[in-house]
Amino acid sequence: MEPLTHLRIDPAWCGTPVELREGSAEVELLTRPEMAADEQGLVHGGFVFGLADYAAMLAVNEPNVVLASADVSFLKPVRVGERLVAIAAVGDVEGHKYRVHCAVRGADGDVLQGRFTCVVTRQHVLDAKPNGPAAAPHAQQ
Repeated sequence: MEPLTHLRIDPAWCGTPVELREGSAEVELLTRPEMAADEQGLVHGGFVFGLADYAAMLAVNEPNVVLASADVSFLKPVRVGERLVAIAAVGDVEGHKYRVHCAVRGADGDVLQGRFTCVVTRQHVLDAKPNGPAAAPHAQQ
């Protein structure tokens, strides 16, 4: 299966799709020195979250999918050079709203677990008229 969304994502920052199936995705990321938050090599959580978010988008795999909300727990720290794998699976679907569970795993187990609410819009969110209901994620819920 080919990706239909987020086609310009840089794999160096958000990961590389390893496996895509209907309703699920697996994305791999090798953390880099530029992701360090400090001199000890602690990877900033935003990069881990970005990996999980990207995997969730690919699990939905619609051209106009956006993130509406996320509830995540960071379970363990990540070090520069660590290989992470995000596994995302679509759960409930209500109209245009998809609830996706994602776990990010490192060498010693899960480093993040989360639930993402993704919304498929009729058109690209940047093509929506200001204050119009055409593409705003909150208007689709």
